[in-house]
Amino acid sequence: PAAPLLPSLMLLLLLGRPLLGAPGQGAGTWSRFARLPYPQDQLFLHDTFPDGFLWGTGSAAYQTEGGWRQGGKGPSVWDTFAHRPAVPPGSAPPGPAGGDVASDSYNNLFRDAEGLRRLGVSHYRFSLAWARLLPNGTAPLNPAGLAHYHRLLGRLRELGIEPVVTLYHWDLPQGLQDAFGGWANPLLPQLFCDYAELCFRHFGGQVRYWLTMDNPYVVAWHGYGTGRLPPGVQGGPRLGYRAAHHLLQAHAKVWHLYNDHFRPTQRGKVSIALSSHWIKPQHMSEKNMKECQKSLEFVLGWFAKPIFIDGDYPESMKSNLSSLLPEFSEVEKKYIKGTADFFALSFGATLSFQLLDSHMKFQQLESVSLRQLLYWISSEYNNPQIFIVENSWFVSGSTKRDDAKYIYYLKKFIMETLKAIRYDRVNVFGYTVWSLLDGFEWHRGYSIRRGLFYVDFQSHDKKLMPKSSVLFYQKLIEKNGFPPLPENQPVEGTFPCGFAWGIVDNYVQVDTTPAQFVDGNVYLWDVHQTKKLIKVDGVFTSQRKRHCVDFAAIRLQISLLQEMHVTHFHFSLKWSLILPLGNLSLINHTLVHYYQCFASELLRVNVTPVVALWQPMAENQELPISLAKYGAWENPETVEAFVEYAKFCFTNLGDYVKFWITVNEPLVKNLTYTAGHNLLKAHAKAWHLYDKEFRRSQKGKISIALQADWIEPACPFSRNDQQVADRILEFDIGWLAEPIFGNGDYPQVMRAWLHRRNSVDLYNFHLPYFSEDEKKLIQGSFDFFALSHYTTTLVGWEKEDALKYDHYLEVQMISDITWLHSPSRAAVVPWGLRKLLKWVKSKYGDVPIYVMANGIDDDQNMVHDKLRVYYIQNYINEALKASTFDHVNLQGYFVYSFNDKTAPKYGLYSYIANQYEPKPSMKHYREIIDNNGFPGPETPEQICPEEIAVCPGCHYFRTRKSLLAFISFIFVAFIVTVFFITYYSKRVERRYK
Repeated sequence: PAAPLLPSLMLLLLLGRPLLGAPGQGAGTWSRFARLPYPQDQLFLHDTFPDGFLWGTGSAAYQTEGGWRQGGKGPSVWDTFAHRPAVPPGSAPPGPAGGDVASDSYNNLFRDAEGLRRLGVSHYRFSLAWARLLPNGTAPLNPAGLAHYHRLLGRLRELGIEPVVTLYHWDLPQGLQDAFGGWANPLLPQLFCDYAELCFRHFGGQVRYWLTMDNPYVVAWHGYGTGRLPPGVQGGPRLGYRAAHHLLQAHAKVWHLYNDHFRPTQRGKVSIALSSHWIKPQHMSEKNMKECQKSLEFVLGWFAKPIFIDGDYPESMKSNLSSLLPEFSEVEKKYIKGTADFFALSFGATLSFQLLDSHMKFQQLESVSLRQLLYWISSEYNNPQIFIVENSWFVSGSTKRDDAKYIYYLKKFIMETLKAIRYDRVNVFGYTVWSLLDGFEWHRGYSIRRGLFYVDFQSHDKKLMPKSSVLFYQKLIEKNGFPPLPENQPVEGTFPCGFAWGIVDNYVQVDTTPAQFVDGNVYLWDVHQTKKLIKVDGVFTSQRKRHCVDFAAIRLQISLLQEMHVTHFHFSLKWSLILPLGNLSLINHTLVHYYQCFASELLRVNVTPVVALWQPMAENQELPISLAKYGAWENPETVEAFVEYAKFCFTNLGDYVKFWITVNEPLVKNLTYTAGHNLLKAHAKAWHLYDKEFRRSQKGKISIALQADWIEPACPFSRNDQQVADRILEFDIGWLAEPIFGNGDYPQVMRAWLHRRNSVDLYNFHLPYFSEDEKKLIQGSFDFFALSHYTTTLVGWEKEDALKYDHYLEVQMISDITWLHSPSRAAVVPWGLRKLLKWVKSKYGDVPIYVMANGIDDDQNMVHDKLRVYYIQNYINEALKASTFDHVNLQGYFVYSFNDKTAPKYGLYSYIANQYEPKPSMKHYREIIDNNGFPGPETPEQICPEEIAVCPGCHYFRTRKSLLAFISFIFVAFIVTVFFITYYSKRVERRYK
């Protein structure tokens, strides 16, 4: 049933070749991912992680512990840095001073452990505060610090949670900085090794995973090069590279220490947490891809290549930085090479992007693709086992419990990790969300939050409150990923007989140029000079009556519709052209005749015209200029003008049109409440006019078509977000739907909300009231529910992004970055259509529903408009689910749009150089129409009677059946008489002879 989609097995065969990594092979990552099948490779992967996959969360001592002077702890470089009197902009945003108290984890060990238990994680990454164990960085040992970490490890053991312990997470004891100059001193590696030996000896029996240090890039480059972070030494690149040299030596010393003296008994593993960004080329050229490779080598490869490959720096660094980069001796290279038991990766906003120097991007573009980074690491470093030891995004410091943005970034990163494992065969064995709880976010201070649990930093007890992300991560761990669900699977089946399969064009292409046969002028052909026809003034010939075949533009459009096999064609009339003055004093009879011809030609080829009287467009809202100039729909006179116009259309086109839309897709975001009020009255009056004066003779149906995109709560576990979603649905759809399909009045939610806003915030938004007669007029003025649906939007109540926040409705628009998006950033969310159809049924009963427009834009560079093929396939399949499983009374589905000429980038036909060419999406839609859905082997054979469109031109004969019968009898009698006369005449003649 999902023919355009590449099955998961095929993707695995295509993408899942085992990696054989080697230095430099990562450079092929960009071209590889550019060749992957679109959009299949970008779809969300519903699958689970391998059995035994490690799920965890983490924290860092300085970010969360607090207690900076408790229990004998000595100061760290971060304590000193945060207490400086002069703070550079952006370094220490408002809040408690640095990490003095932070989340106060030092005094709330069991509180944190309870959060871990609630999550159900398999591991917890935390760091030891060097200055808490060794206040001056060297002996003597602090017993209180030792006892604290013993208690933490003991509690983790009781909960069955694996500790992943970082020896050094940026908080170097200030004593070592003062006495030795910190990591700029070659003595530091041995002092770090001494500290590590103490930790292995006291804690090693309870720890299987050790990380020597976190993100040495940040420590070296910003601690000793730029001075942006502690200890704030502005030593320039040379000192930064020297500090990194010592950090690598320190890591290697500790690894060898563990390997030689502790591994045999403790049987643990040791690595180093390396952070990286991801970068993509500005253009897919060899030069730009080489620059991307260089960027990764200068940041991640700076530390990864010496450890995982050959003990030396990348060649690109050595050739570009020969005078700045220290050198390793051959002995040091052998000593450093291979000093990691797994690849520990850190990837996230704060470290991977915000602290990346711009010159290390080499004029290329940053990206948040974790999957491509994982593939690059596997290609570049011989397919190591990868443990993601830190990953997440952030939310605003003001965000409390409903952290939707954080959830969707987590969802993206975890899904990309799953794809890396299943599609790319990258060897990832664990994932760590950062962080367990809100804390001090380094250079961002308290301006952002990255915790799963909310902490009120101003409170005394610092209670942990679970955010929505806790529930998300908890359920994900329980399911070990994103297992396929029945509702996510495509279904087989067909739509009912008589289902309307349509296509939409905003306006038909009107070309009223007369054919040569109806041109009464006489011309001379100037064959000698201009070679043109020259009209002879004052000379005319007789003219024949105009015929519909004279309009060449109609024939072309009809032939394209026939090629598509649609049963219905939906378009809008142009009120401003039919009645230019807004009344019957001036009528464009030529255009009316064109519309009559177009509709009759549609019927001739068995295509039902679906005609909208008015559709708002940019210029004057497509109203006659006299109406647009004097208030448009704000003016009650427009209502009466619309009714007069509707009557004219019913009279002149009603014999051809049996499917009317009064108002098509009124843009509620551009309507005032008064305009909407008048629009509803205009619709209702037009409906009653048709019902009383035209329905009996013309036997058509009529309604209004509303734009109805689905609104989904950003946090599915949040009652507040659900309330916001319900409110927006009422303002976006219920505003115009409830009076017609409901109780005759506006939704109570709207009235209550506007009353609150007007009284509390002194707004003056007046929602008009209907009289009782008007309510009766409007209520029930429909024959069906017509809706246009294009996408789904996520909404929340927490203000996160001011640019996407609606203060009037108090709603935050949010994006799920795992969704497919079109070039215009419209989200492709097929299940949103099914939810919308169920919502309409639940609110307005078993009303017949038509999806009057559903489509997506494409890009001229997108090969074979594959996104639209996917879009049509899956939206129609969701419509089938709504019809089959939810018993929605769905009567028809229309694709938007017919061609690129009238709706650029939306068409099923391209329009280039005055030529229409069918796109693959048109052929795919035609196939669905021919099958009336998605029949499978088990689908019963469906036999539908042929539907013949009524010919309006035959109306004369239909009403005179008796006369026709009499004439037929006379004609037959005449033929029989002639036959007998001829026959007997010949017999007589032969007898005479």
